[in-house]
Formats: sequence, C-alpha cells, structure tokens
Amino acid sequence: MFDTLSERLGSALDGVRGSGNLTEDQVNRVTREIRLALLEADVNYGVVKEFVANVRERATGAEVSKALSPGQQVVKIVNQELANLMGGTSSKLAVAPRPPTVVMLAGLNGHGKTTTAGKLALFARKNLGKNPYLVACDTYRPAAIEQLQQLGKELGVPVYTEGTEPEPEKIAERGIKAARDEGYDFVIVDTAGRQVVDQDMMEEIKRVRSTVKPHSVLLVLDVVTGQNAVEIAQAFGEYADFDGMVLTKLDGDARGGAALSVVSVTGRPIKFASEGE
Repeated sequence: MFDTLSERLGSALDGVRGSGNLTEDQVNRVTREIRLALLEADVNYGVVKEFVANVRERATGAEVSKALSPGQQVVKIVNQELANLMGGTSSKLAVAPRPPTVVMLAGLNGHGKTTTAGKLALFARKNLGKNPYLVACDTYRPAAIEQLQQLGKELGVPVYTEGTEPEPEKIAERGIKAARDEGYDFVIVDTAGRQVVDQDMMEEIKRVRSTVKPHSVLLVLDVVTGQNAVEIAQAFGEYADFDGMVLTKLDGDARGGAALSVVSVTGRPIKFASEGE
C-alpha cells in the first residue's frame, strides 16, 4: 500500500542524503516535495500541514546544524516523524485476565466488518491460542447474520444469533453469557453497520458498548474511502470510543493516505490490516 508513497518520499530526500551543509533552499525544496507526496497519497490536508511544519522546524534546528552529516539527519527526522504519524509503536490486542475476552467490531456497511469478524476469530485461535465465539448483533441485515453463520461454519466457530427482532445490546449480552457458560474464551461481537453515519446508528453502538463493556472496540475502516475515513473515524470515536482500528482492502488502494490520516487525527492505533476476502 505504501510503495508509491515510499518511492516519492525517497526521491524527495535523495537530494540531501549526502549533503554536508544544508541550505535553506534545500530544506524548502525537500519539504515541498514531501508535502506534494503526502497530498497525492490522499493524506488529510491538516495532517500534512502539521507534518511538514514539524519536519521543517527540526530540519532547520540545532539537531541538524550540529550533526556530522546534516543530510542524513534530515532523512532520520523524516523517518521519525512518519513513525510518530503511525502511532510510534506497535499496539497489541487487549486480552482479559479472566475469560472471556470480548472484542466489539464497529463500522459502516461494506467496509468488511463481518469478514473481519471471521478473520479475527481465526487469528485468536492460531495466534493467541483462544477458543473463539461469534455473536451476530446486526438486526438490520439478515444477510449479515447469514454471512457470519457461513463464516463460522467454514472456520468451525460457533455463531450466536437471535435473528433481527431483539435489541442488539440484549443479543450481545446473552451471547457473551452463552459463550462463558459453554467455555469459550474469546468473543467477537459483530454490530450493525449503515451506509452512512447517522444519529440512530451512533446511539445504538453506544448502547451496545455500554451494555457489553468490551475489552476492545475495533473500528473497521475501508482504506479506499480515502478522506472520508477521517470523518467516519471521528464520528465513531465520539460514540463507540474505539481503542484501535482494522484497515481493510489494503490491496485496493496504493496511496495509503487514509491510514496515515486516521491515526494522526484520532490518536488511536492500527491494530490490524488486511487484504481482500
């Protein structure tokens, strides 16, 4: 996903890598190229503006002027600022000290939320040594329940469902109890999505979160949405109070700007990234 952006940033920095002395002209040229590369990658304008300002300030400061190799120091600064933009460090999924661990998924329709539920169940089994259990809480789309059931069947993971009549928070609550009673130690709650962010959806996701009290809430975001990903993440951050993100369909967008933008704007880390089905 970041190949094109990496190439552009690499080209922008080529002119200063071996420089023993950096002129103001060189710094201006490099920061201008970095700004264009980030904007073309669909990074949020505000994020780009702050990033370039940080690089410029550090590139003209003492840490560069006193360095033995000013050019290499600028390259190091850009790398550090990119790492900060992505959250700085890796962030693992929270696991409850007393089972079951409950993970709630949130997001819009079509972003790969239900598919992510299946992938997460497989991850929990293979990588965490857990016994996963799926809970279907999408009371708006019977097809979503059927999709989750099909995924559960293929993976050998049980799926708790009560159809579309009960309140989703009640389904989630009873589903988690069923998982606990049956000895499952990793519960994934798949909530309803919508075509767009709306007040009813936000209130519903808030109720489910309040009732379930999950150990993790993951926002599932399709990176192809580009700039819209920032607005979606901000809306869900207010109501779902998610603590991490799952970026989907990374094979569908070579730019990668959404990934950089949502981390910077929301302050929440990317927990998982996936491609295709």
